[in-house]
Formats: sequence, structure tokens, C-alpha cells
Amino acid sequence: MTDSSCAAFEDDSTLLSDKQQQNNIWRLAIAQALAGANAIVIFATGSIIGSQLAPSLLLATLPISIFVVGMAACVLPFGEIARLFGRRTAFLIGAGAGVLTGLFAMFAVIYSWFWLFCISSFFGGAYAAVVLSFRFAATDGVSAKRQPQALSLVMAGGVLAGVIGPQLITYTMHLSSGPMFTATFILQAGVAALSAIILAGVKLPKIAIEKINKGRPIAELIRQPRFISAVICGAASYTIMNFLMTAAPLAMHMCGHSQSAANLGIQWHVIAMYAPSFFTGKLISRFGATTIAAMGILLTGLSALIGLAGTEVYLFWWMLILLGVGWNFGFLGASALVLQCHKPEEKTRVQSLNDFIIFSLMAIGSFASGGILSAYGWELVLWISFVPLLVAILTLFATKLEIRQ
Repeated sequence: MTDSSCAAFEDDSTLLSDKQQQNNIWRLAIAQALAGANAIVIFATGSIIGSQLAPSLLLATLPISIFVVGMAACVLPFGEIARLFGRRTAFLIGAGAGVLTGLFAMFAVIYSWFWLFCISSFFGGAYAAVVLSFRFAATDGVSAKRQPQALSLVMAGGVLAGVIGPQLITYTMHLSSGPMFTATFILQAGVAALSAIILAGVKLPKIAIEKINKGRPIAELIRQPRFISAVICGAASYTIMNFLMTAAPLAMHMCGHSQSAANLGIQWHVIAMYAPSFFTGKLISRFGATTIAAMGILLTGLSALIGLAGTEVYLFWWMLILLGVGWNFGFLGASALVLQCHKPEEKTRVQSLNDFIIFSLMAIGSFASGGILSAYGWELVLWISFVPLLVAILTLFATKLEIRQ
């Protein structure tokens, strides 16, 4: 099996028709866009509202960190729900959590309840945990050869999120007569409800519970070199992206830049995260998942170097753009490696375990970023990011050598 192969295992009996595949991809891509807009609201406003409501500035980024905790805590439970009752059930429950996110955040800013805002962030993380399974759901019922493209196209829905999310904030943050962002969070809840309606039409193949229970032991699955490489690369890509993106808006404020400038930076960052998805799948099919993942790690490192060059607003913007592209290549390359590690009946366990490990590590980085930024400054945040990137590139190199043998 070569590195460019799309999956190690395939079951022709579960393939969907072309029409069904296209229907799922479109619905999942639109839902990805709407859910991505929800996440952007949290990332763009979390540290700002946190600095206003938190009892200490050291807790300013806690809501964003709790968002990541919500992702890590809910990945495995939602994976089990998907395994037993189908992915669509998990999708709809997740969208419900997205509605609660907006409603709780609205009441939190109205009544200045910091801890309620943190709770809303946890529900936002739960929603995001489900949303991240959209990329794997798009490959269900799709031939191995077309899986990278299906995975990539759904992630491309995030381009629209990069437009909707920041503009949603910009045009609604002063719309209400109440505290800033009140109307933003009301609309955030509405966007999640719309996503639920779209997801209700997703139709995916089901695997009999008897077959699911015949999958290989989890210990055997996680010992696969490809799986280890995929987890390390995915964790480094997502952790560093979140580590820097969490701190960037607050760092921009500390350097005297406006909220609008921070919003624009986040907007272009998210567009850069998802726009390459229109061709990342083809690049993976041509050059292999390991190569594309390594390219993503290198681009992420380059973004940190640009951040070290200065604190001018245009450097923040370029750093965020390259950070987004690096995440896309690194994360989608790692996700394509995961597809090579499981049989169809093992997919939800392997995929949810992969995401659980990634977001558990990501939560540590998210918690650390605010404290490091407040205590030591933006420059140290950037220097620290090189450590996991180095580990990831060395692991990918070792995996590449093993594949060639």
C-alpha cells in the first residue's frame, strides 16, 4: 500500500449512489459553513468578553479554553452515539448544543455572568466536536479513491464561515440596545438551528451492530504507525493553530490595534483555513497524505516566524493567513492518514479516538496561551509553538521512511 492510497480498507457493500454522495457532501459543507461561523463568534469575542467579565485578566482566555475542553470531553460520547444510533442523530444533538451556546452567551453578557459565558463556551465546544466529524462522515459510502476529495470538499464549506462569522459580529455587535454582542449571540443560536434543519437530510450507510462489534481491539488499532503519525501531526496542527489564534486577538488589542482589525484578521485566517480545501484532496491523492501534512507543519512554522518579525497589524494578518493554510494541509493530511487505519466497522471508534487525543492536547495549549501571553508576552507564545511542530515533522519523516520500506 502506497502513501497516496486513500484508505487501507473498503467495503463495496456500503457504497452510496453518486446522487446520495453529492447530497451528503453539499449538506455537510453548508452545515460546516454555518457551524464554522458559530465557532468564529466564540474565538473572536471570547477573549474580549472574558477580559471584561473575568475576575482576573489571567482568566480572559478561559472561555476559549473551555470551548476546547468541550470539544475534547464530547468527542468520545458523540462518537459512541454515532456508532450506536447513526451519525445523523449525533449531528442533531450537536446542533442543539449550538443553539444553547448562543442563548447562554446572550444571557451571560446581559447579566455579566462570567461563568455562564464559560458554560456557553463548553456547549459551543460540544457542537464543534460533532462538526469535526463532518469531514469523516463525507467519506462514508464513498469509494476509497474519492475519499480525500469528499473530505476536502466538506471542509471547504469553512470558506463561507470565514465570511459569515466575522461579518455577523461586525454588523450585530452594536445592534442591540443591551450590552455589546447581545444580538450577535441571538443570531448565533439561529444559525445553529438552521444547521440542524440542513443536517436532517443527510443520509449515510448504516453498519449492523453485529459487524461493528467484530472490529479489532482498540489497543491494536492505536499501535499502527500511521495512526500514531496522524495523531501527532493532527495534534500539532490544531494545537498550534488554536494556541496562536486564541492569543492573537488579545495580543492585537494589547498592541493598540482595533477590534475591527482583529475581526478582519480572524476572517482572513478562517478563509485561509478552508479555501485550500478545494484542491487539498487532489494534492493528497497525487503526493500522499504524509507529504501534504509535512508541508502544513512547515507553513505553520513559517507563520510563527512572521509573527516574530514585529507587531504591526499587517504582520498579524499575514501570520494568521499562513497559520490557516498550514492548518489546512496539516490537519487534512493527518485526517487522510486516519482513513488508512480502520475498516468500515471500526471507523467511529478510530476517528473519535483520534479527535479526542487531538483536542485533549489542544485544550492544554489553549489554557496555556492566555496565561503565557499575559505573563510573558506575545513573542514567547510564538517561540513555544516551534516545539510540537518539530516533533510532528520528525514523526512524519519517520513514517515516510517506513512507508518506502
